Amino acid sequence: MNKQKEKYRKFKKWQHQPHQVAPLSKEQHECATCGTRFEGNYCPRCGQSASIGRYSFKKAFLLFLDVWGVGNRGMFRSLRDLILRPGYMIRDYLRGMQMAYFPPFKMLFLLCTLAFLVDSGLNIQSVNLIKQSETELLTPEEVKKDEKKIDHTKKKLTKAEIEKQNKKKELFRQMDSGELYLKAYQWVNKNISLVSLACLLLFSIPLFLLFRKSPDIPDLRFSECFVAMVYITNMLLIYSTFITMLIPSDTGDYIFYALGVPLVIIPIKQFSGYSYWSTIWRLIVSFIPFCIVVLLLILVIFFIYAYIFINY
Repeated sequence: MNKQKEKYRKFKKWQHQPHQVAPLSKEQHECATCGTRFEGNYCPRCGQSASIGRYSFKKAFLLFLDVWGVGNRGMFRSLRDLILRPGYMIRDYLRGMQMAYFPPFKMLFLLCTLAFLVDSGLNIQSVNLIKQSETELLTPEEVKKDEKKIDHTKKKLTKAEIEKQNKKKELFRQMDSGELYLKAYQWVNKNISLVSLACLLLFSIPLFLLFRKSPDIPDLRFSECFVAMVYITNMLLIYSTFITMLIPSDTGDYIFYALGVPLVIIPIKQFSGYSYWSTIWRLIVSFIPFCIVVLLLILVIFFIYAYIFINY
């Protein structure tokens, strides 16, 4: 029992400790690009690494990984810290330790791409979850057609009015059959990164108002709050993608939903310095106006779509 307590104490100490940069090398180097002689890990004139030597397949592979951000040591460190010390890592990043960690927005786009690939079938069972969801959105029952014929003489409808009536019926048919929801689902999947950023931006506004005077960051800026939420979204994507890769089914979704609430609370509690109770009630209060605004936006978008569909 004492050993477990000691291990936990060391883990907590490691969580609070910021990333330690390796000391500079005292070995003399001559830059292969500009010929400058220097001590350290990088050329002070052109920035080339001192470890660059002759070309090899290994270096070609590492360069290929670097294009996608996977080979970057900051990426692996960011993934590790987002899992083991998310809030403290975010606080370190906001305080200026930006070279140690992978950029949050670039990581978001990469993780969204990976999540899309996993949902498309890159999982342990090769299940295409996107097609499966699209099938479930469409109702199996056929929409009943209106058999009543319009009496053009009695109602005196013009050709334009008849066309509007037909378009209204088509709009309701799309809603009843699930086609409208399917279109929205497909659009969200194609633009998941932009949708995520828009939702984060909306959620960051009430969150910032309640956390801007937090104990550990008493002068929190809105831009910093937004970046923190992007990193937390990256953390959720890591867990979600890993669970979906192993359990591509409703069971995997239920597991992630069960973990989702504590996964959001822990990093915000860590980087803000509030207690768990203070963090929880602030999150709940922030979530209420966010839900209202999202609902209003969905209604506005629907009415705009309906107006354009019927009138043009």
